[in-house]
Amino acid sequence: MDSRAAPSLGLRLLAALASGLLLYLAFPPVDLPWLAVPAVALLTVACRGASARQGALLGLVHGLALFVPLVEWTATIAGPLALIALSLLQAAFLAGLGAAVAVVTRTAWWPLWTAALWVLQEALRGRLPFGGFTWGRLAFSQGDSALTPLAALGGAPLVTVVVALLAGALAWAVLNVRVAPALAAATVAAPLLAAVGNAALVPLPTEGEAVRVAVVQGNVPRLGLGFNAQRAAVLGNHVDATRQLAADVRAGRVEQPALVVWPENASDIDPFADPAAYDLIDAAVKDVGVPVLVGAVLQGPGDQVSNAGIVWDPETGPGERYVKRHPVPFGEYIPYRSLVRKVTDKVDLVPRDFAAGDEVGLLDVGTVRLGDVICFEVAYDDLVRDTVVAGGRLIVVQTNNATFGRSGETVQQLAMARLRAVEHGRTVLVAATSGISAVIAPDGEVIDDAAVFTREVMVHEVPLRDGRTLATRVGAAPEAALSAIGALAMVVPALGRRRAAA
Repeated sequence: MDSRAAPSLGLRLLAALASGLLLYLAFPPVDLPWLAVPAVALLTVACRGASARQGALLGLVHGLALFVPLVEWTATIAGPLALIALSLLQAAFLAGLGAAVAVVTRTAWWPLWTAALWVLQEALRGRLPFGGFTWGRLAFSQGDSALTPLAALGGAPLVTVVVALLAGALAWAVLNVRVAPALAAATVAAPLLAAVGNAALVPLPTEGEAVRVAVVQGNVPRLGLGFNAQRAAVLGNHVDATRQLAADVRAGRVEQPALVVWPENASDIDPFADPAAYDLIDAAVKDVGVPVLVGAVLQGPGDQVSNAGIVWDPETGPGERYVKRHPVPFGEYIPYRSLVRKVTDKVDLVPRDFAAGDEVGLLDVGTVRLGDVICFEVAYDDLVRDTVVAGGRLIVVQTNNATFGRSGETVQQLAMARLRAVEHGRTVLVAATSGISAVIAPDGEVIDDAAVFTREVMVHEVPLRDGRTLATRVGAAPEAALSAIGALAMVVPALGRRRAAA
């Protein structure tokens, strides 16, 4: 064991700050995924030998250094106070992690326990409060890395635990390099080679029944328009792009797709309440001659509104619909509205709460059975998996990132979509109002994408798949098992101290 003097709290805090910033760089838009391993290792080294209280402070600093730059796009719509509040809330979970790491690193085999604790922290943070917030999971820094194939075996939790295990091995090696340099080197090299080698052996099949699909990114107009004019212009953009697609098909420039996908908020005007909007959509769908999955905001139920994907058929009109199951707290609905209004009038940016749907997003769009999730829902394991288990042969992510401008939000969401493609072995179609829209193969490869704030229609032949990956079959079991190990890792040392005291 390394006999060097324990570092001061000041030095530990600097390490925690550096680890958080380093982990931020692993995520898009910087997108250096291998920095996740040294980032987590640095936090572990900082926490080892610290008290639980000091570990909590170190975790808090790490969390703030990570989340403030990672979700800076929050400030673009809700102001800097919202960014600070969200970052503090997420960092509080990292504070708990830091305290736990400080405790378990006093025990044997601690690299294993710290890895499980990362999964436990992410599991809690992804559920609490108000359904949780999953940005910043270690797995989401690995949307395009040598470890990505592991998602097909155990989903995002497996990718997270492997990153954390590699970090634990690196931390152990750093702490022991003086007394056992050869062993320290082997401790880093062996698990790294094992992880990358095993990931490379994971089969990622991409074959399946071919279907031609079109993804419409209509773009948004200048932001200076009034609210109603803005909504009408966005709908008009998607109608025009679809009618241009129809013209291109008739002219033989493009082969006719079997279905067309519009993004979330393509029609913020409820077509069932506004006859003009209905007629515009219906005419565009009839013109292109195939079913269109239309993203729309609908009035109701009651005084609420619904964020929906509607299957619009050229012959029978609107039919099946999916209503977003996980509206974003403080973004699409305001918990404790009257209380929050006393703190900030920003609550009035969401004048009416969005209702939560209660059915899985399984839709038959023409001959294609697909799974639909809307915007941030791609970040939640169960919401995506449910659509595949129900029978979805490809996955659609309808999203609207226009409000976030050119921030990192849209590329962060794209990385999640790539991980989901691998996790479930499905083609993923990302349809965004202003970008980045994308067509993603079942192995995570981006077949095509559309730059932000451009109008583009992407038409591609993609595979429909029926098989289930191991990750799809086991669902949340790996996360539950690893979280239980993390919880036990905290309990066992406490029990040991209690027996010793007795």
